[in-house]
Amino acid sequence: MFSQHNPPRYLVGYSSLNSASVKFSAARVFLSIANLIAACGCGLAQSEKFATHYPLDAPEIPREVRAEARGELWRSDERGPVEGLRFFAREKSGAIWLGGDSGAARFDARAKFRWDRWQYFSGRRWLLDDQIRNIYVDESGSGTQVWIRTRTGISRIEWRPMTLADKARYFDERIEQRHVRHGLVASSHLRVAGDVSSNQTVSSDNDGLWTAMYLGAQAYRYAVTHDLDARAKAQRALKALMRLEQITGVPGLPARSFISTNEPRPAGGQWHPTSDGKWIWKGDTSSDELVGHYFGYAAYFDLVADESEKGAIHQVVARITDYLIAHDYDLIDVTGKPTRWGEWSERFFRTEEGQYEAPLRSLELLSFLKTAHHITGEKKHADAYQDRIRRGYAERVPVYRRWPGGGEINFSDDELAYLSYQPLLKYESNSRLRKIYLDSLRFTWGQVRSDMNPLWNYLSVAGGAGRMTRAIRIESQRALERIPMDMIEWGVRNSHRIDVEFQKEKDRHDHLQLTEVLAPDERPVEKWNSNPYRPDGGGGNAEDDGAYFLLPYWMGRYHGWVK
Repeated sequence: MFSQHNPPRYLVGYSSLNSASVKFSAARVFLSIANLIAACGCGLAQSEKFATHYPLDAPEIPREVRAEARGELWRSDERGPVEGLRFFAREKSGAIWLGGDSGAARFDARAKFRWDRWQYFSGRRWLLDDQIRNIYVDESGSGTQVWIRTRTGISRIEWRPMTLADKARYFDERIEQRHVRHGLVASSHLRVAGDVSSNQTVSSDNDGLWTAMYLGAQAYRYAVTHDLDARAKAQRALKALMRLEQITGVPGLPARSFISTNEPRPAGGQWHPTSDGKWIWKGDTSSDELVGHYFGYAAYFDLVADESEKGAIHQVVARITDYLIAHDYDLIDVTGKPTRWGEWSERFFRTEEGQYEAPLRSLELLSFLKTAHHITGEKKHADAYQDRIRRGYAERVPVYRRWPGGGEINFSDDELAYLSYQPLLKYESNSRLRKIYLDSLRFTWGQVRSDMNPLWNYLSVAGGAGRMTRAIRIESQRALERIPMDMIEWGVRNSHRIDVEFQKEKDRHDHLQLTEVLAPDERPVEKWNSNPYRPDGGGGNAEDDGAYFLLPYWMGRYHGWVK
C-alpha cells in the first residue's frame, strides 16, 4: 500500500533490508546477541512484561501521556488484531504502538516469530479498560516502559530485563506467599476479583495432581542446581502426597484433597471425616490423582531421594499398587464401589465407556505398574505388569487419539497421557514394547504439536519420539517466555479479533476454538490440561500457582535444552 520512498510516518525508521550496510549491521547485532547469550549461560528470557495501573491524576504519570491524543489512522495491508487502530508511538527499535476502542497493539515488522510480530494488549491483565486515548514510550532507563492512557486510567507496561531463571524464582516466591496449603500446592481464590491481598487458599478436585507436578518441578530443579531449597520444597510436596494416602485410613486409597475442620468446606464432592474429627478428606479419587502420584513419586525417587526416603516411597507406592491389584485394577472407594474415574479393569473395558477409555487407561495402568516395579523391585509388581501385557493392554495404547470413528479431544487426557508416557518409556527396556509405546507417543505428539506446548515437546523428545530441533527449542522457549508473570485468571477475550480464524467444531464444552494458539500472555491463564485454542475465558477471582511454568522450565534445564 505504501512505497519504500514515501512511507507513512509511523513506519519511518525502518531501513531497507536490501542495503549492504544494513545487512552488515544486522549481522553484527546478531553476533553480539549470540555472544551475550552464550556468555550468560543462563540466558533465555531477555525481558518479561509487567503491568501497573494508575488513576488519571497520579503524580508518577509522565506529562506526555496525560493528555488525550487523536493518533493517526492505521492504514496497512496488515490490519492488526482489531479494527479501528491508530498510531500513537514508536520505539527506537522501529516497533510501533497503536490503539483504538478495543485495546492496544505493538507491531514489529522485523519480528520473525509469529507471536512477536503483533502483540495485543487488552483486558485487565494489561489495561484498566480497552478504550485507548494516548500511548507514550519511555526508553530512558534499562528497560522499555510503555504508558497507555485509557478512558478510566493509565497503565504502565514495562519490559524488565529478566532471565527464565529469574522468572522461576519469581514464580517460586509467589507460590510460597499464596499457594501452599498443608503442603499441597494449587490455585487460590481471590475474594475480591484481581486483588491478591484477598487471597484465600482453597481445596481443589485435583490437589494431588497439581502438587505432584510442582513436586516434579522441584525435583528437576534439585537435580540441576543441588539447591537445598529445592530439596526442601520437593520434600514438603512429597509429604503432602503421602498424607493424601494416609488420611483416608484405607491403605492404598489416596484422597483427592483434605481440609481441616476449621476451613470452609467447598461445595460439591464426597467428603469424609477422619477418626479424630480434626480433618475432612475428599473422596471419589480420579485417575488424574493416581497419574500425578506415580509421576511425582518417580521424579522424587530418581532425582532427590536418599535411602531412607526411597524406603518410604517404596512403602506408599506398594500400598497403592497392591490396592489396585487386589481389586482387579479398579480404585475402590470407601463406598465399596469403584470411583467415577478410577477404573482400569478388563471388566470396565468391556463396557461401552470402557472401550472408548481403554487406550488411555491401559497406558496409565502400565505406567503405574512399571513405575511400581522400578521403585519397589518387588516381583509381584513385575508379574502384574507382564500379566497386563499378555492381556493386551500394550496393544491398546497406540489407539489413544486414533479412536475408531473419531473421538472427543480432551486436553486433560493429553496431560494424563504425557505424564504416563514419561516413566513408562524411561523404565521400559524391552524393544518390542518400546516400539509400541513410541508409536503411540509419536502419533500423540503429532496431534498436539500445534499446541506449542513446551512440556509436551520436552517429554516427547526425552521419551525418544524425535530429536530436539532448533525450531522446537525456539518454540518451547518462546512459550516459556510468554507465559504471563501475572497468574491472576483475568477475563480475557479474543473472539472479536480480526486476525484469528475459528475451527468448524466447538470443543467438548461448547466453546469456540481458534485454528492457531495465541501467545500465552494473550489468552486466559490455564494449566496444561486446558484448551489452548479457546479464545475467551477467566474472570479474575482466582490466581494460578504457576507450577505449569516451573515443570517444563526445570525439565528443559535438566535435559540441556534451556541453558
